[in-house]
Amino acid sequence: MTTEKRLPFASDYQQGAHPRILERLAAANMEANAGYGMDAHSEHARKFICDVCSAPQAEVHFLVGGTQANAVTIDALLAPWQGVVAASSGHVSVHEAGAIEACGHKVIQLPETDGKLGAADVDALATSWEQDENRDHMVMPGLVYISQPTEYGTLYSLRELIALRAACDKHDMRLYVDGARLAYALAAPANDVTLADLARLADAFYIGGTKCGALLGEAVVFPKPETCPHFFTLVKRRGALLAKGMVAGIQFETLFSDGLYQQIGQRAVEQARRIARAFDDAGCELMYPQQTNQVFVALDEKQYVHLSERVEMSFWEHLADGRTAVRLATSWATIDEDVDELVALLRD
Repeated sequence: MTTEKRLPFASDYQQGAHPRILERLAAANMEANAGYGMDAHSEHARKFICDVCSAPQAEVHFLVGGTQANAVTIDALLAPWQGVVAASSGHVSVHEAGAIEACGHKVIQLPETDGKLGAADVDALATSWEQDENRDHMVMPGLVYISQPTEYGTLYSLRELIALRAACDKHDMRLYVDGARLAYALAAPANDVTLADLARLADAFYIGGTKCGALLGEAVVFPKPETCPHFFTLVKRRGALLAKGMVAGIQFETLFSDGLYQQIGQRAVEQARRIARAFDDAGCELMYPQQTNQVFVALDEKQYVHLSERVEMSFWEHLADGRTAVRLATSWATIDEDVDELVALLRD
């Protein structure tokens, strides 16, 4: 008895790694490399990243996964009495199992619009804390967390990032950008934020690998190394230092060679655009603008049952009107045939 294949749109990390990465890992397998990211491949990757960020002075560290990168970096950027300001839908707010709080830092949630924090809301929160006579009994907002793209696949514009930076400067706060899916943001037609802009505006950010074609790995970037001295030691202290650092180094060396990172992003965004158009043509409501590689759609019970039989999707939430919100994601591994079949299903 055979089971019919379901179309893999549940996430952008269902498959292993881009073939070029596997080829490079295999080719380097018998090399004797220095450990802990001190190898030549990691050094090359760091240089490539500094170059594309127009930040030759930047410090780059390779960690294994996104929650780990967020927790270690945010903890390193904050004093013990400070907290993180994030959108109520932000990854650190809802999908990291309290990892930030486990480090001793409260996540202070603010309302969002299409997944985005507004600079005016950040300013109002920080001003309220500063003017509160009981502020010494309260968590001090010390860092603004955003992701590019957001949890809903939407994009911050350059103007919005500049406004957030201004709010942070006004209140002596840090700005940190989670780039788990940064390849898709950079490749989006609507995007006007470059890696150089992130390096100029953020105190720290990371360039995603795990969800952008790598087997594993995230590249944490400090545009100004003095922002967080001894970060390497902090990574080690938190059990996050990869002894075989070349495994991450080779992958980022490959991702930032010959435009691969951009190619991966462009391909996935194009496929997501096809999917979003097909849902729209079928009369399904797109919950958020499709800008990157994620498509969020509201399905009635009949639609949900029909698609679930043939399509792997991520459940998102039950809506008040009885519909179900789901997410579909594309990646380097999304093939035309699977998108074609999904489009055909939506026409049935």
